[in-house]
Amino acid sequence: MTKLTRLPLCLAAGILLAGLNLLTADPLKPDADYAFQGEYAGILAGQFDVGAQVIALGDGKFRLVLFPGGLPGAGYDGAAEKREYDGARDGDTVTFTGGTTGKSITGGKLTFSRDGQEVAIDRTVRKSPTLGAKPPEGAVVLFNGKAADHFKPGRMAETGLLMQGANSIRKFQSHKLHLEFRLPYEPKKRGQARGNSGCYMQARYEVQMLDSFGLAGKHNECGGIYSIAAPDTNMCLPPLQWQTYDIDFTAAKYDKDGKKTANARATVRHNGVVIHDNVDLPKRTTASPLAEGPEPGFLHLQDHGNQVRYRNIWVVEK
Repeated sequence: MTKLTRLPLCLAAGILLAGLNLLTADPLKPDADYAFQGEYAGILAGQFDVGAQVIALGDGKFRLVLFPGGLPGAGYDGAAEKREYDGARDGDTVTFTGGTTGKSITGGKLTFSRDGQEVAIDRTVRKSPTLGAKPPEGAVVLFNGKAADHFKPGRMAETGLLMQGANSIRKFQSHKLHLEFRLPYEPKKRGQARGNSGCYMQARYEVQMLDSFGLAGKHNECGGIYSIAAPDTNMCLPPLQWQTYDIDFTAAKYDKDGKKTANARATVRHNGVVIHDNVDLPKRTTASPLAEGPEPGFLHLQDHGNQVRYRNIWVVEK
């Protein structure tokens, strides 16, 4: 299984701050809670790898998810049960309740305390290994930050990013797609209202985009093929961090009379990790713009009213 690159904390912090500086034109700005939200990873007592995801819920409230063995896609295999705790911020410290071990965050560290002893793991910012991937020779470049004229409608934000609600003018049969997306930070929203969009292959089959950071990883959460298949691993990173989808899509086959003879199939890598391996797509997904059929279809980036942004989109036709 491919793993994300873990950056040194000082470099990761620099990347995070640089990313936040690009958001000055975006009305969804980080609040005081954002500095605590994110991923933490390290080794406890020199023996046990552990990962943690901290989710901001608004008004100083948080949820902590602990993963024995490391973060999803980087050590956690699901064999051991993950644990969840609620917490609240008081000034520059977040304290979590429950369990036999004290847990708190301050100064970029998640600290565990028990019987007068303390151990800590550091906040980390993971980066997809395919982030910034350059289109190979012969690729169809749909968006490179210069113009949105390969989409109709095609709207660009002031930061040079493609906005949600875009349909590619060009249509495709079987293809490989690379797409980078950034989810908005909306801590007080829940469920399908939290940073919702979708990447529809051929405008028929949706790979969900949603702020599902720290959640279970269901078919209607980030990485899920809506109404068909849950991702093998929830690889959703925190909002405002750039993420990648690399999708290998095989179109459905039809005979000369228009009868389907083979379902469409897809392999999906989310942030470099395979979350769907040659999955069968027996039907169009909910709310798809096009019905199934032998004709090529367009790339549809759904608009649910959430300020999802995209960049570096290209296709290699098969």
